[in-house]
Amino acid sequence: MPRIQVAFRPIIAPTEELAWEKAHRTVGAIRARREQGLVRHHRSGAPENTGSQRLIAIAEAGERYDRALWTPTAAATGGAGNSNALVGTPETVAQALLDYYDLGVDILSARGYDLLGDAIDFGRFVIPIVREEVAKRDAERVGRDPQTLAVVRG
Repeated sequence: MPRIQVAFRPIIAPTEELAWEKAHRTVGAIRARREQGLVRHHRSGAPENTGSQRLIAIAEAGERYDRALWTPTAAATGGAGNSNALVGTPETVAQALLDYYDLGVDILSARGYDLLGDAIDFGRFVIPIVREEVAKRDAERVGRDPQTLAVVRG
């Protein structure tokens, strides 16, 4: 059975304002590293793989989509890797991930730009919200109590 996966770079902070400040600092740091030649880029200037081409096309079409998807990070990296960001509070980012889950995405992949710090924050603040909400939604789909379903899933 085919599965759908999406990958993001979460940029989270305690408030929306702080998250957006952090996002703009992150893009500035990416651009500075790229100018110094410290960010990998494509030999011909344009990516050869379809995934990176799509990231750039989405970034060129607009900076912000839905509640949290932000594309300047993808533009700054030249479409390298999973470089689109989800920006906001842990609750905003969790709700954005749940929107994708509701659309049928069953693998959500995330790694931050600050690998250790973002992993800690994501694990501490975002994952618990997503797990609880997915359990509720799955339980509603099969008509079971969320606590029971969590035990059944193991």
